[in-house]
Amino acid sequence: MMSKSIEELKSLTTQIRRDILRMVHAVNSGHPGGSLGCTEYFTALYGKVMNYKLPFTMEGKNEDHFYLSNGHISPVFYSTLARFGFFPVEELKTFRKLDSRLQGHPTTHEGLPGIRIASGSLGQGLSVALGVAQGKKLDGDTSLVYTLHGDGELQEGQVWEALMYAAAKKVDNIISTIDYNGRQIDGDTDDVLSLGNLHAKLEAFGWTVLEEKNGNDLEAVIAILEKAKTETGKGKPVVIILHTEMGYGVDYMMGSHAWHGKAPNDEQLETAFKQLYLEAPADY
Repeated sequence: MMSKSIEELKSLTTQIRRDILRMVHAVNSGHPGGSLGCTEYFTALYGKVMNYKLPFTMEGKNEDHFYLSNGHISPVFYSTLARFGFFPVEELKTFRKLDSRLQGHPTTHEGLPGIRIASGSLGQGLSVALGVAQGKKLDGDTSLVYTLHGDGELQEGQVWEALMYAAAKKVDNIISTIDYNGRQIDGDTDDVLSLGNLHAKLEAFGWTVLEEKNGNDLEAVIAILEKAKTETGKGKPVVIILHTEMGYGVDYMMGSHAWHGKAPNDEQLETAFKQLYLEAPADY
């Protein structure tokens, strides 16, 4: 894992946001809103928290694994992987194009380093990750498994089956994070299908529940992930409710679900880049 200072990682979050917008703008498709909102999480995970090795191997024995369940936020995942050396940054130019390894939703058959499962159909990531976590235990591998889920994704029933299974089988080497931005493709999550008291529900399902209100503060995200690591190995799975803002960093994208799956036009991209200013951007 690369060793970077907090200041370097903060600059990297801005660079990743620029990558996200450039990718979706180039093909006029993709999901910038949730990607922008989760940038601190990905930067923290790959920059400070997770133990992994390069070059990437699918098995990843004695390494931490990450599984993205809400695969539509692939732009932030791809940019993070490229910026941390999994594959060349130049390849971000191929996002969502014919014959690209960077499909709209991550898939494995193209052999893109860093991608261990195909994720596009929502609600399935936790089930896969639990299998991996149990496999690690059987192998005597003490590494951790991390997952990320959307809050709207929790409306899928399979998630709750997996939550129940994890607690019942004491899968305590997993740290799941819920991107709690309160919005999904059709509107506010509370209006579409409210999650109610999510903290209480997760606790009732037998998980150790942590919550961070400042999910777009890099240092806060690093701290909550590090705290979650101290809760593993205690007989209960661990989940973080991470409050983020969809479209964070671009003022006209924030405060609405409108940019869940819509690309900016030329003028909007220029406006966004002015807000995501870097003195020496490393744009591809």
